[in-house]
Formats: sequence, C-alpha cells, structure tokens
Amino acid sequence: MGFRFNLVLADSLYGESGKNFLSVLDELNLNFIVAIRSNHRAWGIAETEVKYSEWQRFKRVFSNLSSENRFIREIICGQNQGIRYWQITTDKETLPKNTTWYVMSKYPEITPRDVGNFYGLRTWVEYGLKQSKNELGWADFRVTHYPQIERWWEIVCSAYLMVSLHSEQLLKFPPQSESNFSSHPWWDKENGWNNILNNLRLILQPFVLFNLIKPWLKVFTVPKLSEGFFHLQIIVNNLTRSIFQNFNIPYFYFSSA
Repeated sequence: MGFRFNLVLADSLYGESGKNFLSVLDELNLNFIVAIRSNHRAWGIAETEVKYSEWQRFKRVFSNLSSENRFIREIICGQNQGIRYWQITTDKETLPKNTTWYVMSKYPEITPRDVGNFYGLRTWVEYGLKQSKNELGWADFRVTHYPQIERWWEIVCSAYLMVSLHSEQLLKFPPQSESNFSSHPWWDKENGWNNILNNLRLILQPFVLFNLIKPWLKVFTVPKLSEGFFHLQIIVNNLTRSIFQNFNIPYFYFSSA
C-alpha cells in the first residue's frame, strides 16, 4: 500500500527545517514548494549578491474558479542546485505583511505562475487535512512507535481518499458491461455519507472475504474458487481506474500483497 505524488507543499515550519524534512525530500527525489521566513538564512550572503527579477502579474485561481490578481518575482542569490526563491504578494508597491509570502521551490523549469497557484493549494490541503483528522480520527492513534503511527495515518488517509473519490462519481457512473455496480441487490441508492460508505464496503468485500478464505485454500485446494475471486477483484478494481480516467483525476494506484 502506498502513494505516489509529484509535488510536496508545506508551511514555513517545514521550509525552515533544513537538513531534516527537506533532506528527506531530496533523498526521495520529490519536487517541493515550501514557505520560508522573510529572513531565511539562505539570504545571509552579501547584500550585493541578492538580486530580484521583475514583478510578474498572474491570476490566482481559487477552488470556485474565481480569480484575483497577484504578483510574483524571483529572489536570486547564488547557485543553489535547483533551489529557487520567490516573493508573492497582493500589492507589489506596499508589500502588505499579511498578504506577502516567501517561498522556496525545487521543481525543474517551473513557471512563476505555477509557483503562485501551486503554493496557493496549500491552504486547501491543510483545510482538507483538518477535516479528515477531526472526522476520521487521524490523530487518534494508540501507539508510540513512529512506523506504527505512520501505518495508522496511511490507513486513515486511504479511507478518506477512497470515500471522497467514490461519492457523486460512484453514484452517477454510467453502466458498462461489467461495471454496473448499482445492480447489486444490496446497493444503497441514497446520497448520504453513510449510504456512500455502505456501497464502498460492498466494493471492498471481494478482497476482504477472499483474504478470510485464503488460509483454507491452502488446506483444501479449490482452484476455481481462487480464480473466481481473482477475476471479481479485477472487475472491481477497474471501477477506480475508470473513474480516474473518466474525470481526468491524477491517477493513484492502491495495491496489496
């Protein structure tokens, strides 16, 4: 089980972590855009060596598709092996403290507009994270070792993502030759959260039930039963792939041993 992603967004707590958080991202070869303080230590070089590019205006696009004019410029301070620094603001003349941000990026050939809009997604990431923590108990682990805490986080985040992706899309998904899930006799036709969760449990049942039966198949070999469950799981897994492709959602793949 695991996630594959292309960009990490974080606030200044992580942006100023130095060799801890950022070094791990480098080891994993992950792109990132993180907030930094206005007195970030990388600017401790001679003042004459710090340069600024021209301000560029860009449209900050929000989740409701509304937009707002903002400005961004690059802060250039020596050779940093792919690390770039940026200043983003709502007013390039007055640089208001509450709406001016400093960010650091490691993302090959990224454009100033993409820096501004990608970094703006961090607010919604934090908002969604807070909701998942509160509603699904992301912080309610009962263990102390980090690998076990990490495993708990992964389970909860996987569940949150799966339910989110299978909400309206799942209920309205067009019938296909082997993908008409709504014809299941136990399928819940309502639109509430519990109804969606009930349908998700139905989709997960073939995998769960097969793993309960699997130890018995090592005692009593029934090849056709194993093949049947395997074929059923393939059909169910195709639903998730079809939803991603049909709605142009970046593709995540969940697998289990």
